[in-house]
Amino acid sequence: MARPPLIRLMATMMVLLGAAPAIAQDDANIFAQYREMFGDDNPAELVEMEGEALWKTPRGPKQASLERCDLGLGPGVVKGAYAQLPRYFKDAKRVMDLETRLVWCMEKQQGFTQAELLAKPFSEQGQPQTVFETLSAWIAGASRGVPVAVPQKHPAEKAAHALGVQLFNYRAGPYDFSCATCHSQSNKRIRLQALPNLLDPASAKAAYSTWPGYRISQGAVRTMQWRVTDCARQQRLPELQFTSDAAIALITFMGVQAQGEPMAAPGLKR
Repeated sequence: MARPPLIRLMATMMVLLGAAPAIAQDDANIFAQYREMFGDDNPAELVEMEGEALWKTPRGPKQASLERCDLGLGPGVVKGAYAQLPRYFKDAKRVMDLETRLVWCMEKQQGFTQAELLAKPFSEQGQPQTVFETLSAWIAGASRGVPVAVPQKHPAEKAAHALGVQLFNYRAGPYDFSCATCHSQSNKRIRLQALPNLLDPASAKAAYSTWPGYRISQGAVRTMQWRVTDCARQQRLPELQFTSDAAIALITFMGVQAQGEPMAAPGLKR
């Protein structure tokens, strides 16, 4: 009799953790092997289930759920929404990615303050997932198989993309790095981390379509806002502010590069 998926997944994780130190010394592609060993199992599935429950749970001063939150396809419509973000929202008069839109909905519909929502958007290693990480896993999962179609019709959407291109190539910080320093050449890596070439359509599509992703090394789902923020940290730049226009612009740039690719998030990441 086949083992339940969760039991099989836990067993796989134990094998991986035990094998990692020995294999890592010999194989720079260890995390590709990890993904193969996981097969169809992904720990993010557990976070997805929590995200669906959180979406439907009344919270905040107004004791309201997020079931009327409009992610761009109409109030409460989740399926396919992530594949069409970031986009311009007329009610907010701003281009928003998923996490920025969730902040807006939590503030307007649930009554949370921006200060509360922006205080800690990302979990530390070993801590419970934040509401943004949990909701992002489920909402992204609801677009699985839907082609990426980041809108570029509204002037604000085009401006966000243009700013994203500028920021991708902007060199700054003590090492004079830009995003392009690491992500404009093929077949490059830092230690065990393969670096996608975001100027190459195939590489950009494979990278973007699998975020948010479950980071094996951190044991947590990480969002696209976390990804661009951590890249800025590694460049030794000032902290990229959560939900800032700069963060949204970079995500817009990556989304446009990945147009047409079926979403496969949450993915498995190093």
